[in-house]
Amino acid sequence: MKLLKLLFIPVIALLFTSCSTVRVSTDYDTKADFSRYKTFAFYKTGIDKAPINDLDKKRILRAVEAELLAKGMTKSSAPDVLISLFTKSRERINVNDNRFGGFWYPWYYGANPVTVSQYTEGTLFIDLLDAGNKELVWQGVGTGALTMRNVEKREERIKEFVNKIMAKYPPGSQQR
Repeated sequence: MKLLKLLFIPVIALLFTSCSTVRVSTDYDTKADFSRYKTFAFYKTGIDKAPINDLDKKRILRAVEAELLAKGMTKSSAPDVLISLFTKSRERINVNDNRFGGFWYPWYYGANPVTVSQYTEGTLFIDLLDAGNKELVWQGVGTGALTMRNVEKREERIKEFVNKIMAKYPPGSQQR
């Protein structure tokens, strides 16, 4: 019985962490010379179209700005790249069968061997456009569970999304 309890704890921890991680992917123009991009500005036209409330837009933009400044870039009225963003979200449902090895232990799991949980999964797209021709040169995408509980948790989650996405910029800068 103790062995069963010891095995159960890591499984539950894995389930909770799998919901909290941010999955990131990137795509970029292999012909773009990213070393020449030293300055940036936000592309209001693209950002205004993002289906997200203005407070979260501000949080995302502040986080992106902080990441780019930390990479040595400078905010400018005559930028090399324009930053745009887009978001989407969807409701997800997790169904977990809590039986271990095909057996259900009601004294351990409670009355129901199956648990159902619902959460919102969000996706944040961060686009970098060459300011000269307004063509997309880099896109980072982060997907994960959204935290809506309170302002601090929300801000922390947005920073996590942006940090993990921007860790992949410029291409080749991250260790594999």
